[in-house]
Amino acid sequence: MSVAPIDFLLSRRSVKFVQEPAPSSEELARILQSAMSAPDHGRLQPWRFKLIRGAAVGRLADTVFTLMEEAGSPIPPHKAEITRRWLSKVPLMLAVACKLDHANTKIPEEERMLATGAAVTNILNAVHMLGYAAYWSTGLGTYVDQVTDALGFDSLDYRFMGYIAIGTPIESGQAPERPDYHQFVSEWTGA
Repeated sequence: MSVAPIDFLLSRRSVKFVQEPAPSSEELARILQSAMSAPDHGRLQPWRFKLIRGAAVGRLADTVFTLMEEAGSPIPPHKAEITRRWLSKVPLMLAVACKLDHANTKIPEEERMLATGAAVTNILNAVHMLGYAAYWSTGLGTYVDQVTDALGFDSLDYRFMGYIAIGTPIESGQAPERPDYHQFVSEWTGA
């Protein structure tokens, strides 16, 4: 019995704890291509991604912890250890940034960030559809300019938006109980 696409979408969940295998090169290409289908006012394509794999994931933690300490926001040792244990299993991270393009004043920065968020949503859904799991994290120095710069996104021209951890779920699980949409919807009649 096949699952209808909408039911598959409704079963998506965030999974922080992932391990090898990561998507193959061909699967990763499809995942990243899915981002290109995101809604994008003005066709600015503001999303930017950096692939971080293998040993580079561990180096990412070292770099971020050092830069956060230099910026006056050190991570407590116990939290750093927890983060290192998590990352030691993660086979693939995508760093996500939004290109701001200060010269283009027609389309607001917020719309670029929304487009980048939509691209990330497409990535999360594509990862799920291919049988892997993902987690969008805004930890690891996401709001520290030095981290943005170290990842190759000039903090003057990019808004860093976090990381997507991608791999195979360590533990199987069900999508959490979702709230009924009626709680979030009302009708406007213009009256």
